[in-house]
Amino acid sequence: MAEARLAAGIWVAAYLRRLGLADIPAYVTRHGDDTAGSVMVKCATLDGRASLWVREWDLETDRRLWIRLNEAPEREIDAEIARNAARDPDLWVIEIESRDGSTMLDQDGLA
Repeated sequence: MAEARLAAGIWVAAYLRRLGLADIPAYVTRHGDDTAGSVMVKCATLDGRASLWVREWDLETDRRLWIRLNEAPEREIDAEIARNAARDPDLWVIEIESRDGSTMLDQDGLA
């Protein structure tokens, strides 16, 4: 049986709170649909590079997992986000500033 899903707006608020408690600066750079919007997480390492994270279904476990979609110069990540946003008006984008690349997406409760 598939796990229950939180509304996107609630998940984003909880994620931002968790990042704040860890002193990791994070911002909503694109506000998507509060209920069913998908979420992308950009992690800027403040050296001109960034990574882009998305949630995907793991068909073997029937659970959502965070997958690093790309790691590239920040301008390329921004262009990839813009392409996705043009196709998906409900898309949320969270930007993190983390020199060591920490996103906390591997922690329990964030899938």
